[in-house]
This record gives sequence, C-alpha cells and structure tokens, in this order.
Amino acid sequence: MRHEYAADLGLSETDLAADWPTQFGRWLADAIAAGLPEPNAMVLGTADAAGRPSGRTVLLKEYDPQGFVFFTNHGSRKGTELADNPWASLVFPWFPMQRQVVVTGRVAHVGRGETEAYFASRPRGSQLGAWASTQSAVVPDRAALQEAYREVAERFPAGTPVPAPPHWGGFRVHPETVEFWQGRAGRLHDRLRFRRVEGDGWAVERLAP
Repeated sequence: MRHEYAADLGLSETDLAADWPTQFGRWLADAIAAGLPEPNAMVLGTADAAGRPSGRTVLLKEYDPQGFVFFTNHGSRKGTELADNPWASLVFPWFPMQRQVVVTGRVAHVGRGETEAYFASRPRGSQLGAWASTQSAVVPDRAALQEAYREVAERFPAGTPVPAPPHWGGFRVHPETVEFWQGRAGRLHDRLRFRRVEGDGWAVERLAP
C-alpha cells in the first residue's frame, strides 16, 4: 500500500515559529479545526531497565514550555518502566494532515497538587475506574474488573468526592528534541527539529527524510 503526499504542502524554516511550544500550538489547533479524532492522542514509547521497548497511545492533557503532560497509574507498565528508565518518546500521528510531531525527552512526576486538580476535573466514571483498575496487571476475567468497580462505587457513593488514588498521577516529558514532520511528494518530507542546547537555548535543524 502506498499513499502519495501532496506536492503543495511543506514546512520551511521561515514558516516555523520561533519556539517549539508556539509551533506545536499552531499544529494542534489545525488538527482540532480539521476535526481529527482524538487530536491530543500521542504514542508514548518507554523502555525498561534492560532497554526492552513498549508503546501505547495516551492522551496529552497539558503542554507548556516545560513539556508535555499525561496521567496514568504509576503501577502500570509505562509507570514502572519510567521509574526504571525515565526517558520517553512521543509521536502525534496527524496522518490526515500529513503531519507528525515527534518528541524525545526526560520524564519526571508532576506535583501532587497538579495531579489532584486534574483528577477532580475527570468524569466520575473515570475517577472510579482509576481506583478499580490495577492497570497492566493480569485479571481473571471481565467480571472481576466489574466487581472491583462496583466495590469502589460503594466506597465513594454518588455525591461523595473521589480523591486521586495515591498510586495515580501525572508525568511531564521535558523535551530534548521536538521534530515537526510534514509529508511531501516523492517521500522528500520536511523535517524540522528543535534541539535543546546548553543552557536554555534551542537549535533548529533540518533532517533528511
């Protein structure tokens, strides 16, 4: 299978914003305006202490000049891998727009206050699910998961605030590189990368497709 990219699309150095957060904000806004499903979905790549990789799709919940934030169970596979090897990659696959954003960087926990503020904004069902699921652990069947959810729902009845679980929280990927990838005809894609340099500076580089 092969899909030819549009010849009239491109990304030049003069088009690029002065910093990666502004450029990312532009492209995210374009993805939202285009009606892409889950435009904040990103593929998160992690690796364990032995370097064995794993990937999954998670949702971006916040970004700022410090990095990209997502939330998860700390006991999940990604949580335990990040505890052993605090580096990750992110890919935003905006294929209908012939674009990708690729991020690499070091990962750190967000503050507990930030976790609790975000958790309070989640729908109640998602809050209960965070308590009920021992994410990535083997469960005997669907019924066991539903029973765990029922027990949590009884523990926090309707009208009762659901606190953030102690084993659940946010991670921020502090980027070392942020690459903006625009598909071009003949597979001569445009790849412009912001790369962190000594201090707080960033260099912009064009990569071969």
